[in-house]
Amino acid sequence: MKNHFLQKGLDLLTRRQTNILSAAFVIMATVILSQILGLIKKRLLIGIFGAAATTGVYDVAYKLPDLLFQLIIAAALSTAFIPIFSDYLAKDKQEEAYNVVSNFLTLGVIIFFFVSLLLAIFAPFFLSIFNPGGGFSPSDMQLMVNLTRIIIFGEFLIIIGTFFTALLQSYNHFFVPGFALALYNLGIIIGLLTLSRYIGIYSGAVGTILGGFLFIVVQLPLVKKVGFIYKPRLFLKDTGVQKIFHLMWPRTAANAVSYIGSILIVSLVSFLPMTGRNYVIFDLAQTIAFAPVALIGQAIAQAAFPVLSREKDNPQNFKLTFINSFNQMLYLILPISVLILILRIPVVRLVFGAPRLDWDATVLTGKTLAYFSISIFAQALITLVLRAFYALHDSKTPLLISSFATVCMLAISYILIVVLRQDSLCVLQHCLPKGVDALGLAYTISSILQLAVLFIVLERKVGGFQKRQLLLPWIKILVCTFFTAFALYIPIKLLDKLVIDTTYTINLIILTGISSCAGLLLYLLLTWLFDIKEAGTYLLVFRKVGNWKEILVKSQEMLEGNRINP
Repeated sequence: MKNHFLQKGLDLLTRRQTNILSAAFVIMATVILSQILGLIKKRLLIGIFGAAATTGVYDVAYKLPDLLFQLIIAAALSTAFIPIFSDYLAKDKQEEAYNVVSNFLTLGVIIFFFVSLLLAIFAPFFLSIFNPGGGFSPSDMQLMVNLTRIIIFGEFLIIIGTFFTALLQSYNHFFVPGFALALYNLGIIIGLLTLSRYIGIYSGAVGTILGGFLFIVVQLPLVKKVGFIYKPRLFLKDTGVQKIFHLMWPRTAANAVSYIGSILIVSLVSFLPMTGRNYVIFDLAQTIAFAPVALIGQAIAQAAFPVLSREKDNPQNFKLTFINSFNQMLYLILPISVLILILRIPVVRLVFGAPRLDWDATVLTGKTLAYFSISIFAQALITLVLRAFYALHDSKTPLLISSFATVCMLAISYILIVVLRQDSLCVLQHCLPKGVDALGLAYTISSILQLAVLFIVLERKVGGFQKRQLLLPWIKILVCTFFTAFALYIPIKLLDKLVIDTTYTINLIILTGISSCAGLLLYLLLTWLFDIKEAGTYLLVFRKVGNWKEILVKSQEMLEGNRINP
């Protein structure tokens, strides 16, 4: 009986998802776990080391190893690997598909090894780009070098785990890969809890190695179940590998532009006093703002990607799948964006509140978060629009548009942080942010601009969308969100200090909970009154009324994954 129960549990966890919403909910569940563990990791860092230079150095040390991963591996897997691997499977060429995986994995590991070796040897030179303003001291820079060299090895393990993730997602398995990735943060948490008293901030870097190991091991049983066996081979003329290279290079270039932009953003922080502290504040605000992007944006986009890839030759189904996914994402992300904007200070205090995060740092984090929160919807929707381009095997257009947006972000950031700070006679100096919060404003402007241009170009590429399918749901959702903002704001102003003393954590939780419930309940009520289709779909899902297939067939969102039988 016990073994039977255990087997049923394992079957449930390893079951394939057969529609976009079920896949998205599974991804969301694993992302929630990952985000919770990520926030615990950040809170531990703040609690142990404070919003100080050491924590900032640790955060910056991740930048170059992560850049290598994004350029060498992530671009191929997110852009080209799944569509090409899925094509092989759809044609019942599983052995050839696995040869492509083995070939590309071998090639990726070799390239990453040699490039990361160069980075480790010449780390002092490469890391100097983060400190043009001299905000990091020589001892800070040496610590950054040491941490970077350790983190590189953890990234090496992440490469292997990410290959397994792409392989399993091609079979519509989303739970195990997502759960495994969440354990990466768990490895860092274990490192901080067990080793910080002995080796200080190095405990976090060592934890990345443990996290990478867990990421691989948890996926191995399911990888074996789908039949994949790694065969060391290196054949550059392999047709599948050549197709991947052909599709991935624009995405690689786009990743390079994006990450070089983020590196230059960090370098601008070095012009501010207390560079390490300011970078910690920037990172904390960005962590909260990007949580819903990962939870909702990446989850729905990731779940829709295989469908969009298979429907690329069927324009009507492609457009219908895209618009449904777009509206579902907008319905979820807008109220969360407003919630974070209105409740930014309570959110910062609840998530990162610790004795070593002082009030001034909390307020500045809240200000920076306010600017970030305005573009949360844009960041989430960008992930879906990009997947639509990649499904159409067009990765050049996103490259050009992303490059343009990155240049705009850097130009705005430089003007706000460097130019305006030096020009005391400028009238704008007194009405625009010019500290670390200026980066949030620059990021928001460029993100909204990028989404607008991407959507317009995509619409022309697919022959246009039906305006009624777009404008009417958008207007309804925006109106509901507007009134939700008031429902969130009023309880905060009425109850804070006058009724509830928020200097106590439990009272802060109560106040935040009351305000959040008031706002979200009003949003649900209004979307029901306005007869927004997405509200009905999610309501049926959560109440388990009807069945998944019946609900989702009506919205033409069934995956065609039944052709794949691992």
